[in-house]
Amino acid sequence: MTYESSSAPTRLAELGPDADVTRLAPQLAEFAAVARLEHVTQAAQLLGMPQPTLSRAVARLEAQLGVDLLARQGRTVRLTRAGRLLLDAVERALAEVERGAEAARAEADPTAGRVAFGFLHTMGTDAVPALLRGFRAGHPRVRFQLVQDYVAAMLERLRAGELDLCLVSPLPDTPDLTACSLDEQRLYLTVPADHRLAGRRRIRLAEVADEPWVTVEEGYGLRHIMEGFCAEAGFTPRIAFEGEEVETLRGLVAAGLGVALLPPALVPRPGVVELEVTAPRTRRAIGLAWHATRPLTPPAAAFRDFVLSRRGSILAHD
Repeated sequence: MTYESSSAPTRLAELGPDADVTRLAPQLAEFAAVARLEHVTQAAQLLGMPQPTLSRAVARLEAQLGVDLLARQGRTVRLTRAGRLLLDAVERALAEVERGAEAARAEADPTAGRVAFGFLHTMGTDAVPALLRGFRAGHPRVRFQLVQDYVAAMLERLRAGELDLCLVSPLPDTPDLTACSLDEQRLYLTVPADHRLAGRRRIRLAEVADEPWVTVEEGYGLRHIMEGFCAEAGFTPRIAFEGEEVETLRGLVAAGLGVALLPPALVPRPGVVELEVTAPRTRRAIGLAWHATRPLTPPAAAFRDFVLSRRGSILAHD
């Protein structure tokens, strides 16, 4: 998360039909052109508009402000004191607008734009770095804003336009979002190494119906999936501990504090044993989601297409 601070907070301009900025903004660039060149005809040629039209625009601006901005001397003009004060402010404002426009264009640059990408915590160790490495091989200048969060929060940020794409599980099923399944991941029952079932290779989930459970907090997709599998097996899990990180949960299991339904560990964890669940079939779909109606920027669309091209191969399969 990034925090920005300033000793003097920026004062936002008022908007509305009667606000000065609303009435004056369309004429300020025209005034600046006349003021820079000190010649109405030359400014009109620069702007590609008739000289009388430009003269009327500047006169209208003076009338709205109630001050003379220019002193006319034949075909040339010079700034009054009020005109110079306004020009200084207009030049700063136009420079900021130009910087903003450049930043907006850079955001959508297909070769060097930015992609806001959200993904599950459990995907951040291996799958996401591999995807980014593969994509950057062909798009070395594209920048990424990476967000790890639980599914509900990421989908809200996707709807709000804060994220372009999300790697999630379970996949959303709402008309405002498009989701495409990419891969399927087996979830293992993780038990302490000295557990009564630790010597087994496969079990039915109903065999641990009376055990204390260690799981992620409410709102995480893995929690929803785990509870669904337990319901399918005919019981409601008795939650003993909740957390946010899968490796922390694995540590709690190793300490003998409960059992858990987790993705496979990339590196074997001492003190725990992973058991294959035969009933129900404990697998979760991993998919990519994006807004159904909001167009993606070129770099985000390129990354989406790259990820979809890796369908069936984004996870290390056992």
